[in-house]
Amino acid sequence: MSYSRRDFLKTGIAAGTIAGVGAPLVAEKRTALDKVTLGKSGLSVTRLAFGTGSNNGHVQYALGQEKFNKLVGYAWERGIRFYETAESYMTPAMLGEALKPYPRDSYVLMSKVTTDPDANPQERFEDMLRTSKTEYFDIMLLHWQHDDKWVGETKRWQEGIDHFQSKKLIHANGASVHGLPALRQMPGNNWLQVAMIRMNHNGTRMDGPTYADNDNPDHVPEVVQHVHQVKKDGMGVISMKLVGDGTFTQHADRVAAMRYAFNTAKVDCVTVGFKSNQEIDEAIDNLNLALT
Repeated sequence: MSYSRRDFLKTGIAAGTIAGVGAPLVAEKRTALDKVTLGKSGLSVTRLAFGTGSNNGHVQYALGQEKFNKLVGYAWERGIRFYETAESYMTPAMLGEALKPYPRDSYVLMSKVTTDPDANPQERFEDMLRTSKTEYFDIMLLHWQHDDKWVGETKRWQEGIDHFQSKKLIHANGASVHGLPALRQMPGNNWLQVAMIRMNHNGTRMDGPTYADNDNPDHVPEVVQHVHQVKKDGMGVISMKLVGDGTFTQHADRVAAMRYAFNTAKVDCVTVGFKSNQEIDEAIDNLNLALT
């Protein structure tokens, strides 16, 4: 039986496709506004989150409600669907007001609870829901865990989150840590679903021997190692300090921090505090550039 050249080419292409040989390889294009899954939490979030904790939220609070509403609206128009606050920030009520125009199931809201030793977790979470004007929190983190004893000392707060998760008032749990003693308790922790970890390329305001907001370039490799391990454990990783707590005045540093977080540490997403439309645009551009 004779074959034409066209038949030969068609057969060869089919065979190559089946064998995985000769098939065109198209690199997946990643962007700042893609949805990614935060590990075993199952939550889908945009890679870039809108942070409201610059200087504990004083920066955003200074905008006033009307300007802040417009800023959140601009972020929404650009495609950001992940918003972050904390009980100790100035911004939970402001953010709740700003998000009122949008369907609750169309965005992810993360907050962080201060684990005071004498407070009642149930009363605290109920108050946080009221303040944030929301029916539920998608993610609740134990805020500012900063020593090697936090896992045991926050047990009743973990149980409080478990209770609210059982009632679907909180959908995923986690912790934010400051300092290597606290960070070292994350790998192997079966309770944690989400880990919030400081990350940038040169250790500015990153984890070191204590929880102090110092520069610790020599300890960056250990932080990255812990990020890799908790991801293997199934946790989603959210990074902060991507603009060096506001100290990265050079654009190159802001790009380098994004690139390091995603390409070396391989975090899932990052949160950046904004006070202007221009900062939102730049963060999206910087992250898109880092992902290419």
